[in-house]
Amino acid sequence: MSTVVHKAGTRGFFDHGWLKTSHTFSFGDYRDPARMGFGLLRVLNDDIVEPSGGFGTHPHEDMEIVSIPLQGALQHEDSEGNRHTISAGDVQIMSAGRGIRHSEKNHSAAERVNFLQIWVLPKERGIDPRYGQKTFDAAGRRNLLQTVVSPDRSAGDTVWINQDAWFSLADIDPGNSVPYELRRPGNGVYLFVIDGRVQVAGAELQRRDGIGIEGEERCSIRALEGATVLAIDVPMR
Repeated sequence: MSTVVHKAGTRGFFDHGWLKTSHTFSFGDYRDPARMGFGLLRVLNDDIVEPSGGFGTHPHEDMEIVSIPLQGALQHEDSEGNRHTISAGDVQIMSAGRGIRHSEKNHSAAERVNFLQIWVLPKERGIDPRYGQKTFDAAGRRNLLQTVVSPDRSAGDTVWINQDAWFSLADIDPGNSVPYELRRPGNGVYLFVIDGRVQVAGAELQRRDGIGIEGEERCSIRALEGATVLAIDVPMR
C-alpha cells in the first residue's frame, strides 16, 4: 500500500475578491510537479463564490467535471441549452466531450456559495457533451457510504460519469467506522474530509485534508469526531 497525505494548509490558495479558491492539485496559477493529480483525478478545487459573483462563459473539452455544493446555490448555463440551479444536497456532472461552453454563478445576492469542483480525465474522448444532476437524501449516508457518481448508465440512483470512477459520501458519527472497498482492480481511492476529523490508514485527517491510497483493496474510515467524507475511486493510469 502507498499513501499520500495533503493537509488543508498546503493547498494552493488564491483570493480573487469575488472568489476564494483552494486547489488540492495543480490548477491555474498553482503549479506543483508533485501534485498533478491522483491517478485520473486531475482537479479538486474548494471554491467560495461571493454573492452575485461567478465564472463567466468559458470552454471545456474531454473532461468529466463534477460539482458538489456544500453551501448556497449555484446557477449553471451551457451551450447545449442546459440551465439549472444546484444546491447543497445536489451533485452535478458535465461531460465536456468534444467541447462545451458554460458559466457558473452564485444564485444569491446575499449568501456565499461553497462548492467542490472536481475533474476526472474521461474514459472515452470526443463524446457528445452531456449534463446530469441529482438530489441525494443525506439520511442515505448516515454512518455508511452513499454512492452519488458511477460509470453505470442504467443506475437511476447515481449520476453517470464517462470513466471507471465512483464518488461516495459518508456522514460518520464520532467513534464509528465506515469500511471502504475499492470498486475496481487498478483503481485507487482519494478521501477528502469535508468536515470533522477522521483516522484512515494510520493518518489523522482534519477538515479539508485529503489522503490518496493505492495498492490496497480496502480501508476503514474512523470518525474521531463527527465527520463528512468524500471518497473518489479512480483508475490510477
